[in-house]
Amino acid sequence: MAQQRSIFQEVSDSPAETRARAQPGLAETQRGRNRRAIALWLASLFALLVVMIGVGGATRLTDSGLSITEWRPVTGALPPLSAADWQVEFEKYKAIPEYRLVNRGMSLEAFKVIYWWEWGHRQLGRVIGLVWAVGFLWFLARRAIPPGWTARLLLLGFLGGLQGAIGWWMVASGLTGVMVDVAAYRLAVHLGLAFVILGLIAWYVFLLRREDAALLQARRRALAPLRRWGGVLVTVGFVQILLGALVAGLDAGRGYIDWPLMGGEVLPSESFRLEPLWRNFLENEALVQFNHRVLGYVLAVLGFLAWLAGRRAAIGAVRRAWHGMLAALALQIGLGIVTVMQAAPVWLALPHQLVGVVLFVMILRARFLSAYPPAQRITA
Repeated sequence: MAQQRSIFQEVSDSPAETRARAQPGLAETQRGRNRRAIALWLASLFALLVVMIGVGGATRLTDSGLSITEWRPVTGALPPLSAADWQVEFEKYKAIPEYRLVNRGMSLEAFKVIYWWEWGHRQLGRVIGLVWAVGFLWFLARRAIPPGWTARLLLLGFLGGLQGAIGWWMVASGLTGVMVDVAAYRLAVHLGLAFVILGLIAWYVFLLRREDAALLQARRRALAPLRRWGGVLVTVGFVQILLGALVAGLDAGRGYIDWPLMGGEVLPSESFRLEPLWRNFLENEALVQFNHRVLGYVLAVLGFLAWLAGRRAAIGAVRRAWHGMLAALALQIGLGIVTVMQAAPVWLALPHQLVGVVLFVMILRARFLSAYPPAQRITA
């Protein structure tokens, strides 16, 4: 018969009370680890996407984008493995307008160079898709995805698949008729979606690096005017990215290499030579570059005004974010001017594109910190 205990006896005094007790905060700690792990996975996707944008830019600047004339998402992962395979691919390329009208007489060795650029671009897309799928399924199987985040992560996968389809839609525009490049507006859609995905990933990482409770508290301290400035800059910056893609797609950056004038004029005389009128905004090299320049000036003014407001923020992290945005904006404008005046060589045009990524993310970061200001310790 078990010995009776005094009602005043401490439970811990009994040898029978040896079962493990739940540690306070263990669930919260695990949720924090899950959020950090998902943020790290998304950061790896972000880095891969930046590389993808860089390789895509180099592919366009080296006129390599039409070297692979078929869309084979699975079997296309293998490059030609024999001399016969290379010859088959080369014959396919010879049948498209770019070869007949621009590169007639190209050697097989020269074809291999442009082929590898496009193959590498597509291969990176496959790697990004694989990293997303493996990561998503891993976190899903471990039930590590925070509440409300499954749909967000699925959205990234959907947009990634859509990006692949749009990439082929873009390439297909240069395979028939008399087009010797892809359609510039399709290139703009392709690059624009890449920046949408990039921006979503960056925003998700910002959110996941802080706990929900901390975000809720931070939202109450939101700096509404600065948040609105961030929204304006994100919108104008995104439109500027689309215009930059049109410039790249038309090689418009190599047509007018004086600055601040264009061919000695403020607005080139041939800016509206195409009919109907709307075609000039998408296909006229003069007007497309003019629009890109003007919106750059607008972005510079808006960015400076936003910085004037941001530098007066009481929270140091917010001020530093707006300082960083202005520095990236100044670098991007300087690079853009030099790139134009040097007729857009690859070694300048590619950094200009990549600094555009930095600027876009810095704007997003400044907006995020304005919307969710971190707590700031007051010291004497």
